[in-house]
Amino acid sequence: MDELLTEIRNCSHCEEHLPLGPRPIVAAHPDSRIAIIGQAPGTKVHQTGVPWDDPSGRQLRKWLGVTDEQFYNEQLFALIPMGFCYPGKGKSGDLPPRPECAPLWHKALISQMPNLTLTILIGQYAQNYYLGSTMKRNLTETVKHYQEYLPDCFVLPHPSPRNRFWLSKNPWFDLEVLPELKKKILNSLVS
Repeated sequence: MDELLTEIRNCSHCEEHLPLGPRPIVAAHPDSRIAIIGQAPGTKVHQTGVPWDDPSGRQLRKWLGVTDEQFYNEQLFALIPMGFCYPGKGKSGDLPPRPECAPLWHKALISQMPNLTLTILIGQYAQNYYLGSTMKRNLTETVKHYQEYLPDCFVLPHPSPRNRFWLSKNPWFDLEVLPELKKKILNSLVS
């Protein structure tokens, strides 16, 4: 796996489309138990090179009920974005993840983690890619029906502070989904 991670981290496949240049961000280990598949790094993560090193990451760790030490332990969590590099700014936030990354790297990366017990799909890009036609009509409906994707996948909205409105409009997420997520994380980490 070290060779594959080096190859990913040196990727410049879509360099001409990246306003800040390539800086693929990924964390994985052959013993990883849980894969978190998100969108793409933001500018802060691009600068630090640390996945989920931003307000979204802090919120995600709260949702999961894990410490920073647990979250950044690659033997526990593989942190894999749909697009490995910062894609640039759009009209209403960051651009979508580059479409080349997942088909180019995900299968090879995931195949080298035989101990995965759970894959967490964060946001519509990961859910579209991995769930395909089994996804519901929108992200809210997909997350509301999270149990249909278990035991292999857990679906979540993006933990961005920009999603405060979604969270306030969908109180069932905090009341029903997050307790189940925390139980599933605990079971995956101790089994």
